[in-house]
Amino acid sequence: MGTRIDMIGIFVSDLRTMVNFYHAVLGFEIEWDGKGPYAEFKHEGVRFSMYERAQLPMLLSQTPTYPSSLNGTFELAIDLPTSADLDREFDRIVQAGARVIYAPRDEPWGMRSSMIADPEGNMIEIGSWNRGS
Repeated sequence: MGTRIDMIGIFVSDLRTMVNFYHAVLGFEIEWDGKGPYAEFKHEGVRFSMYERAQLPMLLSQTPTYPSSLNGTFELAIDLPTSADLDREFDRIVQAGARVIYAPRDEPWGMRSSMIADPEGNMIEIGSWNRGS
């Protein structure tokens, strides 16, 4: 049996702001009562969650460090069916307040991609392999 990723979690400074961005701007579904240091989005496949950074030292028995601006340690990627979908969603998401890293462009490997940052500087690629109709 191979190893399977069950969940991707992001450690965040402002859980309420981040949950709102991922729900209201990116469209991730969530049932969260606004309490506690943990929130998990509804998502098929890999689970996606957030946990408050302020709680980590007690949980880990040590204090981790974090990037201070654009987080170049990972990216989340959203794949859309067509380039037209990508262009439309990119514009909508930027109008809703996302920070632009780069606008939609055609990549040499056959994908159309763009990149934004969430409110805490985590990179999110919005792309399309043009597999849709």
